Order: sequence, then C-alpha cells, then structure tokens
Amino acid sequence: MESLVIPALILVAVAVAVALASRALGNRKAAHDAAPQQPAPGAAELARSAAAKLSEAEHRRIYALIAQGQAMAAIKLYYEATGDGLRASRDAVGALASHPQPYRSPEAPGSTPEDDEDDEPQRFPYRYRAIASKGDVTREVSSNMLNDEIYGRIRTLARNGDAEAAAAALTRHSDISMKQAREFIELLDD
Repeated sequence: MESLVIPALILVAVAVAVALASRALGNRKAAHDAAPQQPAPGAAELARSAAAKLSEAEHRRIYALIAQGQAMAAIKLYYEATGDGLRASRDAVGALASHPQPYRSPEAPGSTPEDDEDDEPQRFPYRYRAIASKGDVTREVSSNMLNDEIYGRIRTLARNGDAEAAAAALTRHSDISMKQAREFIELLDD
C-alpha cells in the first residue's frame, strides 16, 4: 500500500498544475478578447490608398472575400493585384475591412463619399440578401440596391455606434421601412 502513495501524490500534483495552467491561459485569453480592438491610426487613409490601387473587378472581389470572412484569400488577391509586399497587403486588407471604401474610377479623383450619398442608389442585376440574427430573432433584407460594399459600410456604421445612420442607409438601399431597418440594425451592433 505504501508503494501507491507516492505515485498517487504525484498524480494529484500534476492534475492541480494542469488545472492552474489552464485557468491562467483562460484568463489571459478572456482579457485579450475583452480588450477593444482599435484601428491603427491612419487606417482610413491606408484604406483609401489601397482601394485606389485596385481595378473595379479586383475591388469587388476583395470586398466579397472580406464579407465572406476569407481574409487570407483577400490578402492573396490584393498581393497579386498590386505587387505590394505580404505585410503591406495584410495591412491594406485589414484597413479595407475596417474602413470600407467605394470603388472610384481613375477618371473621378475628386469625388468624395459625400457625393455618393446624394446620388440615387444604383440598381444591380442581382438581389443581395443580408441576414442578421441574435438568439432566436432573425431578420433578412433582400434588395437589388445592396452589395457587399454597401452592406459593409452599413455594418461599419452599426458597429461604430451610429445606428440611425446605418438604418437610414439601409432604408435608402432597400425597400424596407425605417422601423424594420432599426430592428435589423439592432441585431448587427454586436
């Protein structure tokens, strides 16, 4: 019986050490996840300059990949399209994701986002479906005036706390009421 006491004590000590290590790692991960992610200073400028390097098709494809959560594919496409370094491509795609940019043709260098807001929304040849859910509540908006870029701007507004501007943009680019848009945006502000 004495011969089993020492291995049993070692086993208990190892179990306690593993439990303490997993708790410390869990606390470290929770603290990291709780820390707010602040965009780098100048990220909006980086996003504008990155978008200016892309053709319309590349711009559309990169934003489609960002919207689908395929960041690595978006970085690879940006890297191949621009020839920038891998780190610069990663930073550019991160800036494009956090500060969505509309495509600007090279012929219109003086146009600004405010100019776009005054124009009538463009109708696309396809219907775009945006879905938001929280718990058991799910809302869907389907419109041929939405695309990945516009929906990305709406999500960015909602996540930055400007729910009214996000709802107004959503009603402008769809056929839903302001009340329905507010309900949809409430599900996005996580």
